[in-house]
Amino acid sequence: MTPTEIDTAAMDRLVDEHFAFEATDDVDGVVATLAEDATHHLVGSPSGPLIGRDRIRTFYEELFATLRGEHVEPVDRWHGDGLLVDESMWTGHIADARLFGLPGRSGLATFRLLHVFELRGDTIATEKVWSDLAAIDRSLS
Repeated sequence: MTPTEIDTAAMDRLVDEHFAFEATDDVDGVVATLAEDATHHLVGSPSGPLIGRDRIRTFYEELFATLRGEHVEPVDRWHGDGLLVDESMWTGHIADARLFGLPGRSGLATFRLLHVFELRGDTIATEKVWSDLAAIDRSLS
């Protein structure tokens, strides 16, 4: 196994662990995967970029109160030097779309998610998330 394959496997394990905590609404687990000075940005969200575990914790508490996921289907994954990009399709219930910067509607939605992670050692330094806002808007109309 080459060093790159080992690094890729470690990146996959970290991000998969992060996603598993998200899937079970485990705020403590999610936050434990983050660097102390991590940055989280749900692009389009009124909250904008958040820096630090405490601010990110508050975001995830709101997120888990607002979303109830039913299914996530992996689409593709790419690796770079300290970077991981993950594309997936998310299906579940949204209680209030204002989290995404959309009108406060609710309902079942299926939409594409693109996560870009910057990894530092065995933690996530940056997580940027793009959601297909048009698909969310259409689902909730």
